[in-house]
Amino acid sequence: MAEEAKSSGGDSAVVAAQSHGAEVSSAGAAVISSDAVQNPGLPPHRKRVTELDPKKEKSAERAVYSLFYLSIVGSLGSVLAYMFFPIETGDPAAIRLHTIFVGSGMALALLALGIGAVHWGKSLMSDVEAIDLRHPTPSDEETRETAAEVFAVADEESGFSRRTLVRNSLLGALIAFPLPGITLLRSLAPQDIDPVEVLRHTMWDKGIRLARDNGGHKVGEAIRAADVTVGSVFHVVPENLGTAKDVLNEKAKAIVLLIRLDEKDLKERPERKDWSYNGIVAYSKVCTHVGCPVALNEQHTHHLLCPCHQSQFDVADEAKVIFGPAKRPLPQLPITVDADGYLIARSDFTEPVGPSYWERLK
Repeated sequence: MAEEAKSSGGDSAVVAAQSHGAEVSSAGAAVISSDAVQNPGLPPHRKRVTELDPKKEKSAERAVYSLFYLSIVGSLGSVLAYMFFPIETGDPAAIRLHTIFVGSGMALALLALGIGAVHWGKSLMSDVEAIDLRHPTPSDEETRETAAEVFAVADEESGFSRRTLVRNSLLGALIAFPLPGITLLRSLAPQDIDPVEVLRHTMWDKGIRLARDNGGHKVGEAIRAADVTVGSVFHVVPENLGTAKDVLNEKAKAIVLLIRLDEKDLKERPERKDWSYNGIVAYSKVCTHVGCPVALNEQHTHHLLCPCHQSQFDVADEAKVIFGPAKRPLPQLPITVDADGYLIARSDFTEPVGPSYWERLK
């Protein structure tokens, strides 16, 4: 077989497993290449201008810490822009200026921080190629000591401890960078009102009819109990929603999901027996996790699903949490009917609606 391979004119020879040659000892067949690629090794190291010229090195160092300081300016500028360009008035021009200056400050902070880090790595840190070999974990004591030595060498080569201006400016930029994001969290709640009190009261009140939600500012017709069949779901808002000063904000708190179940499937505490009407129940549509809209209903299991983070609530059992990150049941709106057969609220919600982090009473 070996002779046939040689006579075929190829550049390689096939050595049989049973060959009697002195240099062949492996089993099976092996392809021996006559022109195997040789390892060329690493190319010669080319020194950078910062390694050849101390002035260039100093100039690069100044550029790096200047970029880090610029990042700090961007972060602080974004915080100041948030303070001096308020948006509480709702004026479109104020919102535009707020967005421009806050966004520009945050963009400058991130861009300068990134460019500074890249410039530091390319111009000042050690420019030597190395190979890290993988070892089984955990490593032995000698390996751990070697790793600690590697960190020490890396610190020396990068100049992290030695280049104090670069190090301190980087730390300052990293500390300042999250400040705009933290500052923006202040907009999640009113400035002069306890958020628990804001979310405790909605436009629902005794005698307010339940009306269809037609989207946006539109309020549909009131709902008769006779029109709600078993298994049906209605997105509901207060009939008087259109009279609110800020319709969308009030709607965001008062939005309700109306569902009718077979009465024998309902599990109600005695004190809540009159909160439903002939199997019709109403629950806040605002998830108690982070406020997403709960709107996916499984008719046969009576489960409500929040599509954002997969919290599930059991409608048949007072909307208790059965899965997911939500920490408390959906608030229930007590309902009944008026003399004309329309569904009405008995009262407002008895607890704050929305995410549980606003709740301070439980």
